[in-house]
Amino acid sequence: MRRAIGQVLRLGVATGAVSLLAASRWRRDKFEVLAERPVAGPGGEALGQALRALLAEQDVAGWPVTVVLADELCRLWQVAPPPGAARLPDIEAAAALRFHALYGEGPAAWQVTADWHSTEPFFAAAVPRALLALVEAVALENRLHVVQVVPHFVTAWNRWCRAIRPGAWFGQVHDGLLTVAAIEERQLRAVRALQVPPGADHYWLTQMMQREALLLGLGMPASLQLCGALPGPLARPAAEGQVPVLRLDAGQGDELSAIGRLAFAGSAG
Repeated sequence: MRRAIGQVLRLGVATGAVSLLAASRWRRDKFEVLAERPVAGPGGEALGQALRALLAEQDVAGWPVTVVLADELCRLWQVAPPPGAARLPDIEAAAALRFHALYGEGPAAWQVTADWHSTEPFFAAAVPRALLALVEAVALENRLHVVQVVPHFVTAWNRWCRAIRPGAWFGQVHDGLLTVAAIEERQLRAVRALQVPPGADHYWLTQMMQREALLLGLGMPASLQLCGALPGPLARPAAEGQVPVLRLDAGQGDELSAIGRLAFAGSAG
């Protein structure tokens, strides 16, 4: 396949499917779905087979590729640096301790990246090292250049964080998972992943936001600004006393499948 100027690949990876898009570096509306494949079962072996089958259908050797990982494969959390922290090892240790407190294990099996900061809370993300090794091995086999491996939520946050209104929280819905960023005074306070039940409506959403606000010691959000395909009831207006929803990316990639939207998330803003 001949590569046009500025054309790149976006690879979406989830537990149940993988997808490959050709996209433009500069135009978000210029893309082509090249292939999608289901993952036959759990575990790295099945995922590797799906990735290899996906790429075997394509003549894309030499292309740069951004890999977008579904949030279910990653871990996202907020870290408060210890008082007086001045060295990177101190901040990394704080991130590891917070990781252990949240997930009950150390981060040795995870690749941790963050916006490291010594005086302000910061956002951290972790990806399984085994998953990274698998992606890199498959890319090498197919002579692809991996530019970036990024969690789905991070793509949305980087694109939309400046559009979040005062008093609002931010969230992303994808394939039955709602990843929510709790925000206070324009600062990220926490990231939560919530399973979305079938038929979820504004009553359910309001209950979840009340619970998270209580756990975090925050006030209720004035609204929730979301990305992704919303369940039908959440696409309707909220009733009085319920958290209103504003979709930020309406009309962008709506025609794609769930796994297609995952790959699409890595496209230009």
